Amino acid sequence: MSDQTQRLARLFDAVADTYDQVGVDFFGPIAAGLVDELNPQPGERAFDLGCGRGAVLLPVARRVGSRGSVVGADLSSRMVEHCRDLVAADGLSNVEVILLDAQHPDATSLGSPADLVSSSLVVFFLPDPASALAQWRDLLVPGGRLGITTFGEQDPAWSRVDDVFDPYLPPQQLDARTSGASGPFGSDAGVEQLLGDAGFVDLRTVTRRVEVRFDDAGHWYAFSMSVGQRAFWMSVPEGRRSDVRAEASRRIQAAADADGSVTFWQDVRYTLGQRP
Repeated sequence: MSDQTQRLARLFDAVADTYDQVGVDFFGPIAAGLVDELNPQPGERAFDLGCGRGAVLLPVARRVGSRGSVVGADLSSRMVEHCRDLVAADGLSNVEVILLDAQHPDATSLGSPADLVSSSLVVFFLPDPASALAQWRDLLVPGGRLGITTFGEQDPAWSRVDDVFDPYLPPQQLDARTSGASGPFGSDAGVEQLLGDAGFVDLRTVTRRVEVRFDDAGHWYAFSMSVGQRAFWMSVPEGRRSDVRAEASRRIQAAADADGSVTFWQDVRYTLGQRP
């Protein structure tokens, strides 16, 4: 693994126990949109790369049914453990969850080619997204389809909260969810070009708006520490973290409703393509 990949694995090992577990309805709605757009059919074979705790994996497995099969793969061993537990709790016998680097997916580990590949909120974390996407194309049967999610526009009030980290982030981490407004993840056309350059055809983009509610500033902090944004906190010197949290709380309170809760919106970009 590259140093970047090792850091990513450690980050998601660290957040795995609380990931999607702090009472914020975020990953589920995003995943539901991707499953709808990919429209898995009974009997199909699917790969979910960067499966996390199974937000996409589990509904895809239910859609393809007992005649189909799904392989979920994640870089984090702790995520793999949690996902396996959830698969077992759901009684799904058509799912395998493995440890795998989505940057360099091992086709042998994944088995026979898939009818669909899904990957939600993953590709912008990879060291070389273009190379990864070309390898993902080769995991599909001819005519097989790919669906990924990335972030579009964000509620300006939420952006102002996230801006508290900017003075402390290294260049490669600034706006890590989109790799910058001028990068490939800053527009529909940019993401579609990534897929097109990787050999996908019949490209299309759908955008859905997700509303995200926090009970209060403390709830936002718990969420922030349970997702990839935890890396931002680690970039802030330990002696300054309380100040950064206080300023973030002030900005949240400025946008809050009378009961102290705050609801932000986030546009989610669904980019779809097919292997020729």
